[in-house]
Amino acid sequence: MWRLGFFFHEMAFGLLSVFLPLHVIGVGGSLVDIGIMSASALFLAIPFSLFWGYICDKTRHYKRYILISFLALTVILYFFTLTTSVGLLIVLYALMSIFHVAHEPPKNVLVAELYSREEWEKAFAFYEGFTETGWLIGLLLGFFMSIYGFGAASTLLLCSILNLVAFITSLVLVTDPLLIFERGLVSIEKTIDFAYKGMIIASKILDGVSVRERLKKENLHAFGSGLILFSLAASTLFTPLPVFISKITGGSSLVFAVYLLNSGGGAAGYFLAGSKSGQLGGKTNISKIVIFRSFLAFLLIAVAQIPLYNIVLVAVILIPMCFAYAFFLVCTLSISMELIPQGKAGLFNVLIGIGGACGAFVGPFIAQAFGFTYVFLTAGLIFFLSYVCFKTFAQD
Repeated sequence: MWRLGFFFHEMAFGLLSVFLPLHVIGVGGSLVDIGIMSASALFLAIPFSLFWGYICDKTRHYKRYILISFLALTVILYFFTLTTSVGLLIVLYALMSIFHVAHEPPKNVLVAELYSREEWEKAFAFYEGFTETGWLIGLLLGFFMSIYGFGAASTLLLCSILNLVAFITSLVLVTDPLLIFERGLVSIEKTIDFAYKGMIIASKILDGVSVRERLKKENLHAFGSGLILFSLAASTLFTPLPVFISKITGGSSLVFAVYLLNSGGGAAGYFLAGSKSGQLGGKTNISKIVIFRSFLAFLLIAVAQIPLYNIVLVAVILIPMCFAYAFFLVCTLSISMELIPQGKAGLFNVLIGIGGACGAFVGPFIAQAFGFTYVFLTAGLIFFLSYVCFKTFAQD
């Protein structure tokens, strides 16, 4: 039940994810303004991801940083209701990003420490599926609020109230683990396994046996590069996407409808990943998922050229794209908790943030300067480069 607060938080940000880009355009902003807003927020979040990850592991207190995150978001989102200045909206969004990332490293550690290594995939999948359902409900709220003509202030106030509910719920339900040892045990097991393999290879060599095995540690650089590139491609594609869908549908309610379907695909993916947690194949499947996303991004180029009914085809492509992302996130989160040492729990979010920040500016800039076709082309190529990195990581 400790996840319930995160459920309400994701409801708020599911609603905000589509509403805010359209709101910026509505108050006189441009695609480049959206890019600057998203990129500045993500860049600012990078050092703070490291900070929150370090401080929560250093103090071994996780609940307090989750509460700080949700309470700060409640206050900042209330200030959103008081302005329509694009510049001030950008500043508030950047400030919000500092506290938004505060709950991510503690959440990842809670999952890792409350469950054994064998249960990590299932636990992460359940968490992501549960909170993705909250995100989906937030999109549904946005859909109905746009249909019934609720104003921007009312929408933003609802986001603030939902984060207040998240704060209160987490205050009651979240508790820090009594013992912090599971990640340490996994690290020891990996070290012993590496030493054991080395001894086996050495004994074969001494006995004159031909050895083909390679003794290599997992390539953290390839894994990190793959995460950055994947996040860069996803951010390049999805940051300007609400505006693209709005242009071809002519209304914000249909944008929410498309994202509802997209989020539904993601929720289904998380729950399926949880049921298949023992069969995910870890790093082997990651590269397959990434190349599949690359193919879907290239497919959007063809869809963008079709003058009629392309909104249906866009939705058909986005649903499996989000479904595949669910498997990707579960696998990479589980592997990252093995690879990243204690005290650096925020590194996963830093790597994601670097790519996301760059893509948040690149995507809207390309869309405004060259058109959405080039956005899809760029995203597809970067997804392919990410596939190459994860393929390298899987072979090590």
